[in-house]
Amino acid sequence: MLTLLFDIDGTLINTGGAGGTALIEAFREDFGIDNPAQVPFSGRTDRGIGTNLFEQHGIEDSPENWQRLRDGYITRLPVHLPQRDGRVLDGVLSLLEQLQSREAVGVGLLTGNLQEGARIKLSYFGLFEHFRFGGFGDDHRNRDGVAEAALVAAKNHANGNFDPGRTWVIGDTPLDITCARAINVKVLAVATGLHPMNQLADYRPDLLLEDLSDTDLVLDALS
Repeated sequence: MLTLLFDIDGTLINTGGAGGTALIEAFREDFGIDNPAQVPFSGRTDRGIGTNLFEQHGIEDSPENWQRLRDGYITRLPVHLPQRDGRVLDGVLSLLEQLQSREAVGVGLLTGNLQEGARIKLSYFGLFEHFRFGGFGDDHRNRDGVAEAALVAAKNHANGNFDPGRTWVIGDTPLDITCARAINVKVLAVATGLHPMNQLADYRPDLLLEDLSDTDLVLDALS
């Protein structure tokens, strides 16, 4: 079975910053922090971003505080998505439709998003139905942990037909590349997010493209 593990933000969609805005608003309003510290978002997990925010402001990184931040974010995300000029990135819908029509292909997610956040974002853009399994950022503070969880989910989905040599991570950040290496699978990097081609090339992905717009090229390369 061919298994494809897609990142979300910067790979499948651009929310126009709705996710980050919703998370920071939840942190600011629910924890009484007027000026939250700037922490890295690109390629990070939601759980890891929460930990960084708590550490920067001396807030205990407890399960209770994380649940409070998580719930505040999930409440605000559907409000911010329609307020932003988000879009499905070039070639994504065509690629997913082609994959859906093929047999022996497992299409899943490997994302730092919360599982519920992933569902909200992908449903808003009409893509959620294309994905059957995945690894998410609810509990893992680093992307390698998400990759390991996605790999387990992919193996379970394949029901004995999993082939690590035909498994790809598809993402737009250096952390997508390094997490693919952590689970010993191939990686397609696309320069559709914040990281340009030359920066992604430094991490030596198996395949590097400007975007996913050439469906035939992508399918031939992955197959």
